[in-house]
Amino acid sequence: MAEVKTEKLDGYRRLIDIARDLASTLDLDILLSRIVHAAAEISGAEAASILLFDDTSRQLYFQVATNMDESTRRGIVVPLDGSIAGWIVNNRQTVRIQNVHNDPRFFSSVEQTTGFSTESILGIPLVTKNKIVGVLEALNKPKGKFTDTDESMLMVLGAQAAVAIENARLFQQSDLISEFVHELRTPLASLSTATYLLLRPEMSQEQRDQIVNNIHNETMRLNSLASSFLDLARLESGRVQFRKTRFSIADLFYECKDVMASKAMESNIQIRVESPEGLPLLDADRDKIKQVLLNLLSNAVKYNRPNGTVMLRTEVIDKEIVMYIQDTGLGIPDESMPHLFEKFFRVREHESRVAGTGLGLSICKQIINGHGGRIEVKSKIGVGTVFSVFLPYAGKLQARPEDDNESKNKDEK
Repeated sequence: MAEVKTEKLDGYRRLIDIARDLASTLDLDILLSRIVHAAAEISGAEAASILLFDDTSRQLYFQVATNMDESTRRGIVVPLDGSIAGWIVNNRQTVRIQNVHNDPRFFSSVEQTTGFSTESILGIPLVTKNKIVGVLEALNKPKGKFTDTDESMLMVLGAQAAVAIENARLFQQSDLISEFVHELRTPLASLSTATYLLLRPEMSQEQRDQIVNNIHNETMRLNSLASSFLDLARLESGRVQFRKTRFSIADLFYECKDVMASKAMESNIQIRVESPEGLPLLDADRDKIKQVLLNLLSNAVKYNRPNGTVMLRTEVIDKEIVMYIQDTGLGIPDESMPHLFEKFFRVREHESRVAGTGLGLSICKQIINGHGGRIEVKSKIGVGTVFSVFLPYAGKLQARPEDDNESKNKDEK
């Protein structure tokens, strides 16, 4: 009995240390990782996970787990009705189940996706200020059953975790908003000056037309800035869920090429696609990968030279599919390279040539990181730039013959 009390006391002392650690962490990804590892430790579980709840879209989705890599977990949306985690969100109550396969609420699709077999579960609602943030789960107790002590300590951790998650989100949002407001000042100053000049009686019609055109351009830039800002804010706060499907990269390349065709023709820029036969299908969020490719392809066209070329090609290296977007453009100065993926950063030498928000590459990096991949860039002034997108894939997923034939036919055209 004394041994049990000592063990319980040690557990609560560990919780104090964990609470101090969580309170000092404002990076959301690091915070969530620490929470799940702490949950597995204090409950003696084989694994632990956090599912976050988006109240706006009413969706519950995996965000972090000790037993799943990042690219696997980020694509899993769990139904509110027909899952144990969904029941916890709807009822805001703790659940302790010895054999989940005998429970009608068990959502078996997660096992099929991850390959991790769940036997027992201890689930805690993450609630702060009467707001449900998500669910903290401890999975599989190798030594016996989850106990009252496990539940008690996980509830204490869950209460601390919910507050820490909200604090991290608020910090990220306030930091991003301050940067956004700073970026708004330039176009707003331009609009203020333009409207003042329009009121001046000495302005000629030609001057007025030019001012109206400037107002239109700045308004369009503000609209693009706001849309990009919202995109990035949702990605950084973990509120974006990736809906994965299996698709042909070659088909997506040609689709993106068609979208950019008219823009490329304006400067007589040729877009070429190279895709080897037998390329594996990619298991990812097609719309998000398309967003990345269109952004990189758009930049490759905008910052190219007249009569230049953009090459889209792909290859398999080990367990990764690598997509290359290569241009014959202006190139990027060495001093700008370390800052390319920073929010609102724009290459000073290019600012006067092409309008932009400085958020596109940050969004691309967030999307690719969320898929467990990475983006690399190489550039040489006067020669061009190549962006390399690395994404993991399951080696057994081979492209269908019809995909290869279709890609081949398109290349012949």
